[in-house]
Amino acid sequence: MSVLIFGANGQDGHYLSLLCHQAGQQVMGVSRSQAAVVGDVADRDLVTALIRQQQPDFVFHLAAHSTTRHAAAFENHATIGTGSLNILEAVHTCSPQSRVFLAGSGLQFVNRGRPISEEDPFEGHSPYAATRIYTTYLARYYRRLGVKAYFGYLFHHESPRRKPGHLSKILADAARRAGRGESFQLEVGDLRVEKEWTFAGDTVAAMWALVNQEAVFEANLGTGITHTVEQWAEACFKVVGLDWRNYLTGKADFQAEYPRLVSNPARIHSLGWRPRVDLEQLAELMVRA
Repeated sequence: MSVLIFGANGQDGHYLSLLCHQAGQQVMGVSRSQAAVVGDVADRDLVTALIRQQQPDFVFHLAAHSTTRHAAAFENHATIGTGSLNILEAVHTCSPQSRVFLAGSGLQFVNRGRPISEEDPFEGHSPYAATRIYTTYLARYYRRLGVKAYFGYLFHHESPRRKPGHLSKILADAARRAGRGESFQLEVGDLRVEKEWTFAGDTVAAMWALVNQEAVFEANLGTGITHTVEQWAEACFKVVGLDWRNYLTGKADFQAEYPRLVSNPARIHSLGWRPRVDLEQLAELMVRA
């Protein structure tokens, strides 16, 4: 069996490639940076040619610039929106047996602080969220045409391969620096914000569970377990035996995007998936990386 991964050089693409190799799959990765195929998922001719030639059993679209900033609106639309349309149309016309996975986000839902279910209403409160909503409806439309299009709503998931600007990475790196004896004071946003801190390797295992069955086509890929930013900082600094309060302070005037973002994972749990890495183990992975 063969797997085609767009966004193979990112965090999720890396762990999905490892999982698929371990499962005996033949994997072809596509990325704008270093990969088996260097290319852009927004390039319709490239996507169509690859899917026509490879006839993959599975196609995963994991390429994205994961920011909600308005400045990234056109990049989000091209990579997430146009890229999804390119993949779905190519599968529909050239490789109808292929199963497609598209990544959504917990940020595309109305968030009232309670666990978010797949049936909750959407809210396009950023260009990123609006584009994710668009791709949800693309997947639903192409399912009407016979394409096996799966949609996973991703909640926060982390790993040592997180890019430096992500909060999880910033705090893990700060703990590592402190463990080396550096002295510093780092301002962090609202330490009370609650979110999920799932290991990316567990999240891609949920993707794999989703696409290998035909009863469920949309599911939250999250743990339903939240921790505060403060608890994440404490876990990271515990790895090096230090007190985070000697190095980090909250920003008094910081306005968080949301106070709590959490999934209801009952649907993906019904497929047998459970996370294996807890908060302390994830902190150990990221600080020791």
